[in-house]
Amino acid sequence: MSRFKIVNTIDQYATGSMQKWMVLLLSLGIGTGSVLYTNQLVKEIKKREYWQVNLYANALEFIANEHETNQNALFALEEIVQANTTIPVILTNENGSPAFYKNLPRADLIKDPEEREYYLIQKISEMGLDREPIVVNLVDAQGNLYGQTLIYYEESSLLVKLRFYPYVQLAIIFVFVFIVFTFFNYSRLSEQNQIWVGMAKETAHQLGTPTSSLMAWRDYFKGKYVKDPYIKEIDKDIKRLETITQRFSSIGSAPRMETLNICEQIKLSVDYLERRISRKVTIDFKAQESEHIYLNMNPALFSWALENLIKNAVDAMMGVGCIKISLFRVVVDKLIIEIEDQGIGIMPNKINEVFKPGFTTKNRGWGLGLTLTKRIIEDYHGGEIFIKKTALNKGTAFQIILNANI
Repeated sequence: MSRFKIVNTIDQYATGSMQKWMVLLLSLGIGTGSVLYTNQLVKEIKKREYWQVNLYANALEFIANEHETNQNALFALEEIVQANTTIPVILTNENGSPAFYKNLPRADLIKDPEEREYYLIQKISEMGLDREPIVVNLVDAQGNLYGQTLIYYEESSLLVKLRFYPYVQLAIIFVFVFIVFTFFNYSRLSEQNQIWVGMAKETAHQLGTPTSSLMAWRDYFKGKYVKDPYIKEIDKDIKRLETITQRFSSIGSAPRMETLNICEQIKLSVDYLERRISRKVTIDFKAQESEHIYLNMNPALFSWALENLIKNAVDAMMGVGCIKISLFRVVVDKLIIEIEDQGIGIMPNKINEVFKPGFTTKNRGWGLGLTLTKRIIEDYHGGEIFIKKTALNKGTAFQIILNANI
């Protein structure tokens, strides 16, 4: 798999991430628009219901001029109010007692008159707390006041449902967005896994031919220059190539795990890199009473993750400085490895991106080292890796937490 294809795939991930946020913003826009539009409808319907109740009140005043008593006026108004099929209303007589009600299904279910009246009185109190009743002065034909009627009302069930409708709609939209995000992330993860496996298998395949050739040349020079010290170094690099090939071959399949001394494995990686990095870089490795801790691990993959962190530290220090590696146990079954450098540090707004594919602070590189390191530590070794601390021009400390064998 070519570098162009890998970079192109990383660009597709970035584009896909933008599309995901566009879906979220669009959903929020639709939801917000729905809430605003529905609230506007609620206000209009609320005004209409208030106007309708006022119409009843005006009708009552008109009818009262043609009836001699309050009771007759109430009976006349009842015929008008019957046309209302949505707004719950209660009319009271001049004593404040309920005289007539409409659109209160619960009251209709109460058979006992006293219980029904008690319920209506409670309902009147509730309605009065929400809004002032409409007062209708009853006068006779000569214009003399002979009583008052109060009209209590509340929002119709339709208005209540409409008021809550946008929030139900928002909940449905958020569930939809969650499902889309979950599916999208799963698809991206599946595609990413295929890229990892394809890249690893192709790299292992490409390394196979030159490694075999170098092995043949090594054997040839061994027979001709038996005591030449350079042949030993060539042999080390060939073994290194075999290790790298094994690492890439392990991606995409369950690696073979072994129970090994973690301190010794770290020393092997440190010893190998010390001879191949800048001489102006020192690696200070300390195992704080942890020399005999064992870990269930794949040595090829684990050393790969560790060396990625050390090489990144060397690059961050521009090839000058000290790298501190600490190994210690915090509890019986928890092991911690810290790798701290004196480099340029990481920008605060970039901390959450360091483990994402394509992130790099170098002019060259694919930005896959830390992503691969995280995958090795968390997916294959059941651990956790994160940035413990970082400061610009002061350095960065990575921390790895692993489950140690008791």
